[in-house]
Amino acid sequence: MERQFKILCSVILLAIIAVCIVNLNIGYLNLNIQDFLSETPNSQIANLRINRVVAVLIAGLSIPTSGFLLQEYFQNPLAGPSVLGITSVASLSVAFYLFFSQYIILPEILQDSFISISAIGGSLVLMLILLAFSRRFTDKSFIIIFGFLISALAGAVVSILQFYADSQSLKNYVLWSFGANNQVSGRQLWLLGIIVLIGLFAAFRSIKPLLGSSLGSAYAQSLGVNLKSLKLLIIISSSMLAASVTAFLGPILFVGIVVPHFCRLIYNPAKLWHQWVLNLLLGVFIMEFFSVISEVSLFPLNVITSVFGVPVILAMMLKGRRMSF
Repeated sequence: MERQFKILCSVILLAIIAVCIVNLNIGYLNLNIQDFLSETPNSQIANLRINRVVAVLIAGLSIPTSGFLLQEYFQNPLAGPSVLGITSVASLSVAFYLFFSQYIILPEILQDSFISISAIGGSLVLMLILLAFSRRFTDKSFIIIFGFLISALAGAVVSILQFYADSQSLKNYVLWSFGANNQVSGRQLWLLGIIVLIGLFAAFRSIKPLLGSSLGSAYAQSLGVNLKSLKLLIIISSSMLAASVTAFLGPILFVGIVVPHFCRLIYNPAKLWHQWVLNLLLGVFIMEFFSVISEVSLFPLNVITSVFGVPVILAMMLKGRRMSF
């Protein structure tokens, strides 16, 4: 099993390198290696492509990890980063900023990044609310119901804002919601990378307790697993990972549900460490592949992920229904 896992990871890693090279060479202009390594007339375009590849790579690490943690914790293959309402609240925060930005005077240094700051701020507020309510919810299903209600409320408020918004603000929000992987600057990538590293560290700390939790709460407690601390780690990690990517790249849907499911289909060991590493690698490959399709077809990244994700989720639901019969 260990040898098969290493071979599988090596194959996916080679596929990641290949699709990243293709992604760097997708665009209106043909670039050579000097454009990426030295100052040339096309260096600025090369830097934009590098930022695009790195941003999508970070999203490929973050979103599948968030979905993997939530699916393992709730023991539900349809759980994803949006299950706690994180994506919806981040979208609501961005909508408030875009629709009322004409009334807000900001320093020039904050004007380019305040969309991201507002999305992360809204998600962090929701995370604090979840942490407060999680102490009262002993049943995991109540947290899912709470997240669903928050998502529905946030969606309703966004619809009201869209109804009364002027045409330019509405256009800006729609463009953001499509997924803006081409508009992430170098400074924003540094901030995104730091937040994702913190979220991945929290995910790393939660993997070992998750294995005991999956065997039942009584068995987990007998192994010394602190279920309250595990719940906090899962909420903090998945919130930071999903909120940061939503803030900088827009809401990327369904990837957090589909990638963990694919990983279980191609390799499903008992060790959650192996499953997590596979999620990281396959998530990066799929996101880079979607980015290539987005650049070639000129369709937004969020549209590509939705077109791919919806049929897969429907197939998962139908398969589960047949198994239940």
